[in-house]
Amino acid sequence: MESYSNLAKALEKYPSLIDLFIYKELVKGSPEHLYEASLHLIRAGGKRLRPIITLAVARMLGGQEAESKALPLAVATEVFHTFTLIHDDIMDQDEMRRGVKTVHKVWGEPVAILAGDLLFGLSYKSILLARQRGLSDKQIRMAVEALTEASIRVSQGQAYDMRFEEEEEVDYHDYLNMIYLKTGALIETSAKLGGIAANAPMPIIERLGEYGAFVGIAFQIRDDILGVYGDPKKTGKPVFNDLRRGKKTILVLYALKHSHGEDREILARILKGNVEDEELLRRAADIIKETGALDYAIKLAQTYSQNAISIIEDIESSGLVEDQTHANILKELARFSIEREK
Repeated sequence: MESYSNLAKALEKYPSLIDLFIYKELVKGSPEHLYEASLHLIRAGGKRLRPIITLAVARMLGGQEAESKALPLAVATEVFHTFTLIHDDIMDQDEMRRGVKTVHKVWGEPVAILAGDLLFGLSYKSILLARQRGLSDKQIRMAVEALTEASIRVSQGQAYDMRFEEEEEVDYHDYLNMIYLKTGALIETSAKLGGIAANAPMPIIERLGEYGAFVGIAFQIRDDILGVYGDPKKTGKPVFNDLRRGKKTILVLYALKHSHGEDREILARILKGNVEDEELLRRAADIIKETGALDYAIKLAQTYSQNAISIIEDIESSGLVEDQTHANILKELARFSIEREK
């Protein structure tokens, strides 16, 4: 990560702070098996993208004091995110996540549902713990409102995602709205929470939210690209993985809309899922390129990433940045979201 030197330092520094707070301050209690189930995916790792954004934003605008105040808010985003993963895995009947068995495969669906519910509640408790670090009641209320809005939007996004699986045709613009709701909204809130902890003006908090939303959408589009064209040695997933599963990604949806005849029939067959014919999968990947879907997705992700970077640059120009290193972290993270290989 030579071109991401600031981000690399953040990835070394922040995850241990986040995890220590989770284990020591938040996710502890009885019955033991419920808390073990709740911690299962957190212990398995993960990028910690959302809490890192919260902490970097707070440090950028308010220095070390704001970063300290932001830690419980940052943890709230990671705990909430883990709740959504546990429930998503139940709905999708997935068996593996982060290289380990999913929670419902280890403890059963009833306990997995409860583990997710517990984390949902603890995400709000984490926000309330920020009062002990000096956040005002107004800031606590703003943080609760932000996470509540994200909760609503994530649920809407998941509902659209499930509905799209049943529909034969989905417009790729509707898909973009879905990934904003399902992925972008919580990252949007993560950035806002950092601004709230730093006591930033409301217009800046809203702009930070836009930064997070743009990063989230760019990140998901890159996921779609890696799901078809990623190097299996780096992604850990088989080549053409998303095509094999029949996932309705922006690549396939755009290609479907811009293809005809046999090519369109091949894509329609792919969307039915469970395709193991390597030649058919390879042809589908070629069609995606031929229709311009891959170029479209790359350029769109680049646009979202650049829009996110421009927001941080605007904030820099406003004179509100107290810690330039962490402004650089946020810009590098926006760039990394579309250049990563796994």
